[in-house]
Amino acid sequence: MKRIAEIERKTKETQIRAKLNLDGNGQLEVATGVGFFDHMLTLMCVHGLLDLTLEAVGDIHVDAHHTVEDVGLVLGEGISRALGERKGICRYGHALIPMDDALAQVAVDLSNRPYLKIVLPKRLPLQNDFDASLAQEFFRALAIKGGMNLHIQVPYGENWHHIIEAVFKGLGRALRQAVAKDERASGIPSSKGSL
Repeated sequence: MKRIAEIERKTKETQIRAKLNLDGNGQLEVATGVGFFDHMLTLMCVHGLLDLTLEAVGDIHVDAHHTVEDVGLVLGEGISRALGERKGICRYGHALIPMDDALAQVAVDLSNRPYLKIVLPKRLPLQNDFDASLAQEFFRALAIKGGMNLHIQVPYGENWHHIIEAVFKGLGRALRQAVAKDERASGIPSSKGSL
């Protein structure tokens, strides 16, 4: 069974269309109008082996907030739809990613109980028009719509580009593990019998 989802979201602030394949090889076409964000989504998909086609048009003349957050909502919903009942998946994934001066730790539980915990170094500099608050909005939206418990910690790092790049790579790697099919399991990966 193919684990593919197509999602469309239209509001007065954004119009987003996406197609996501959990069993891909990192092929993507991404255009959000926010260059740095496109770069981060590329890294997430390449390291997560996710195939993604995504086109977003948003009110970036105001700022990138609505576009970034809504892309998170769309991708989270896509992950959840593609997983279906979540039978036979590994469920958990984690990654420890160094990027020059920065180190990112990312852990995911596809429990269908959304929660985000993010700990970043204080006083992060702005990277172009993409700052720490935008990254957090993306991760929060992704976790909520994706039904994932997502923990991100960066114990140290000086360069914002390196910090956020390590996090997106780590998220890709953690998702890759969590969505993987467990050859030894066929049912719901929970003692409760449901997620």
